[in-house]
Amino acid sequence: MTAHLGDGTTELGAPDLVDEPQVWPVHASADIWRGSAPFAVRRDEISRPGHAEQFGRVVVEHPGAVVVLALDEDGRALVLRQYRHPIGRRMVELPAGLLDVPGEDPLVAAQRELLEEAGLEAGHWTHLSSMHTSPGISAELIEVYLAQGLRAVPDRGGFEPEHEEADMTVHWVPFDDLVDAVLERRLTDGPLAVAVLTHVLLDRRHRDTAS
Repeated sequence: MTAHLGDGTTELGAPDLVDEPQVWPVHASADIWRGSAPFAVRRDEISRPGHAEQFGRVVVEHPGAVVVLALDEDGRALVLRQYRHPIGRRMVELPAGLLDVPGEDPLVAAQRELLEEAGLEAGHWTHLSSMHTSPGISAELIEVYLAQGLRAVPDRGGFEPEHEEADMTVHWVPFDDLVDAVLERRLTDGPLAVAVLTHVLLDRRHRDTAS
C-alpha cells in the first residue's frame, strides 16, 4: 500500500517493494563495440513515455553470472585470490562465472564453476540472492548460491585455466573472519559481500524462527 505524504513524497508499503518491469521508447540504437566476447556496448536514444525529448544512454550487454558461497562442515568458506586489471588489485572473491551458455540454468552454471575453479561438488544448494550489479549502465544479473555438503572431485571436467585464472589461488577461511573482513571494508568485491551478508541474515532469521 502506498501512502502519500504532505511533502510530495510517498511511503511504500510491503506489497510495493518490488522492481517493476518497464521499457521506455528506444528511437535509435548503435553499437559502440561488439566482438567475440560475451559482452557488447551500445548507445540507445531513448525518451520518457509521453515526452518528446530524446537522450542517449550507454548500455553494456551482459549474459549474467553466478556466484557460489561454499561452506564446509568446519564453518570455513572457500575463496579465491585473482587479479582484476580494471582496478589494479588482486581480489579475494568467491567461485563465479558467466552465463555464457545459451539457455543454461544458473544452478547448473554454479555447479560447473564450483567444480572447475575449486574441484568441489556440493550435496545441497540454496539460492541466496539475485542482484543487478550496476543497472544504470549494465544488464548484468548475478544469481548467488550457497553450496554445502562439499566433497572434493579430482576431475574438473577438462577445465584448463588461462590468463588471470592461471594465476588464481584457492584458500579456506573461517566464515566469521570473512564476515569481519567485509564489515571492516578490507574486502570490496560486491558479489562476495552480498553472498556473505545474505547468508548471515538468513541464518539469523532461521535461528530466531526456530527458537
